[in-house]
Amino acid sequence: MNAKARTARRILRDRTRTQRAAARITRHGVGTLAIHCVAAGLGIREARTVASSLRKNAAKANVAGTPGTSYTNGRARTCTRYTRAEVARIAVIYRPRKPAYQIAAARLTLAA
Repeated sequence: MNAKARTARRILRDRTRTQRAAARITRHGVGTLAIHCVAAGLGIREARTVASSLRKNAAKANVAGTPGTSYTNGRARTCTRYTRAEVARIAVIYRPRKPAYQIAAARLTLAA
C-alpha cells in the first residue's frame, strides 16, 4: 500500500467516525462527552482527554446530565449523557491551550 492510499484510508476512517458519532447523538438526543468530542472532529484519544476536562467544567456550569449505562466489549460502565445544549454550556467555560482542542471547543459550542 502506498502513502497516498494510506492517507485516503485515514481520512475516510476519520470522517466515518465523526459522522457516526454525530448520527448517534442526533438519533438518541444525548451522548457522552467523549461521543460529542468525536462528533466535533477529534480522534478517540484526544476526545477522551477533552471529555475529562469537560467533565470537570460540568460542575462549574451546573450541568448534571442524564445518568446511564454504557455497554462496550462485554462490560457495563456507568456514564453520564448530555444533550447538545448542555455540552455547549460546558464548552463555553472550557479554555483549552492546544489549537486542535480550541477548534473542537468552538465546534461544541456551535453545535447547540
